[in-house]
Amino acid sequence: MLRRHILAGAGAAALAPAALHRPALAQGADARTLRYVPQTDLTVLDPVFTTAYVTRHHALAIYDQLFGLDADLRPQPQMVEAWQTSDDGLTWRFRLREGLLFHDGEPVRGRDCVASIRRWASRDGLGQVLLARVAEMTAPDDRSFTIRLNRPFGPMLDALAKIGPPALFIMPERIASAEGTAQIRETIGSGPFKYVAGERVVGSRVVYERNAAYRPREGGAPSWAAGPKIAGFERVEWVIMPDPATAAAAMRNGEVDWWENPTNDILPAMQRSRDVVIKRASSLGIFGTGVFNCLQPPFDKPAVRRAVLRAMSQADFMTAVAGADPSNWRADMGVFTPGSPLANTAGIEAITGPRDIERSRRELREAGYNGEPVVMLAPTDQSALAALAEVGHDLFRRLGMNVDYRVSDWGTVVQRRSSKDPVERGGWSFFHTTWNGLDGINPGVMTFLRANGEGAWFGWPNVPALEAARTAWFDAPDLAAQKTIAEDIQRIVMQEAPYLPSGQYLSSTAYRRSMSEPLSEIYAFWGTRRL
Repeated sequence: MLRRHILAGAGAAALAPAALHRPALAQGADARTLRYVPQTDLTVLDPVFTTAYVTRHHALAIYDQLFGLDADLRPQPQMVEAWQTSDDGLTWRFRLREGLLFHDGEPVRGRDCVASIRRWASRDGLGQVLLARVAEMTAPDDRSFTIRLNRPFGPMLDALAKIGPPALFIMPERIASAEGTAQIRETIGSGPFKYVAGERVVGSRVVYERNAAYRPREGGAPSWAAGPKIAGFERVEWVIMPDPATAAAAMRNGEVDWWENPTNDILPAMQRSRDVVIKRASSLGIFGTGVFNCLQPPFDKPAVRRAVLRAMSQADFMTAVAGADPSNWRADMGVFTPGSPLANTAGIEAITGPRDIERSRRELREAGYNGEPVVMLAPTDQSALAALAEVGHDLFRRLGMNVDYRVSDWGTVVQRRSSKDPVERGGWSFFHTTWNGLDGINPGVMTFLRANGEGAWFGWPNVPALEAARTAWFDAPDLAAQKTIAEDIQRIVMQEAPYLPSGQYLSSTAYRRSMSEPLSEIYAFWGTRRL
């Protein structure tokens, strides 16, 4: 028997579309243009190929999703109109909304969804688990697709709504048929905006225009990636400003409307402007991970990685990123986002215990470190990552490591980190990155937690015990069982150190009072308008 699910409450309380299409006041030629300062330049267009957030933000504008995650972390139907599940949980049937069109005028078909799911799943940790349980995916007609499993997969809708990079976006079959390891070159989606390739200026500008053919889903209000995606601007321009002082001046002068991530040290001056609103970007915060290259010496040895973990101080990393006020950060973060259901203290003494650099230097030598060069990648154009890298560089030097500190823009880091070659042939040893707190709430969405060797995320750790515990989480019957497994996962991470947990901090976003409050948690360009 199949259980049928249809979006309820199409006439429920909604953000009236007319409100977002209300004519703007006479404010000159730019009144219908949103000018946005991203965290960095856009160097990769393919949201499956990379986990860079700047690419995810780009993709949210031009692509759409089958399900959208709302502010309560619940998947809500987006492109899907209705779905059915069999009583044994092995058959899932989905029907698409009518009138979905790609930017080239072609209708969105079931086979486009199947191809998009397959390509995304080949790269994503949650998707890989799903794919391993898929017996067959078919598209019986243009407006539907079916997933038949050989083993139940509880978080099916969570997977189809995944927004943490790599997120699941729907592309035309001819594009999505490409291997996930090769970057796509066409950016054809079905979302509320179109990418304007002809106006792209590397290092300076990215442009989008409203998709007049887009049909927002009816009912409800915008909530993270769920609800009606109503474009209140005809055009969105990304203005690349690596220098925070320049971006701050542009915000105060009204040259830009929204700055994704102002640095904490510049916020006091920004707050003195009556025309600028500062708000917390997300209640879940941001957390950092230092990424070891586990394929190459010296971090192919777990004992070497463990010595570094026990030597580092999360407080040092977080102070560098978020300032001296401890209300802005936490220095006791284990594996899972603090405040989320799976957060725990198992094995946390490896992080919170007393630091002793001399002891750690001795442990490093005993672990087999023999002075091998450590190529640390550090970006200059993302202030948080640059600050983390400086602390990491200092730590490695104090531990007596032979550090080759490579400073570049973030785009270069993103490109180089895919290399599995030894450092003498253009490889790397270590880099820092950060994640939205949403990407640390469970093993299914934690890309960096995958530990199946060369099939894992950058760093490619091979920790069978961690992979087994992570896989067991998908079969846990209830939250209590999930919490027990989460504690096991954290103990293994503290012992094997597949990555370096560097703490959690709270960030802010800034926007002009001349626009309505944006959906900052996911940095979406719909659901906001000129006032």
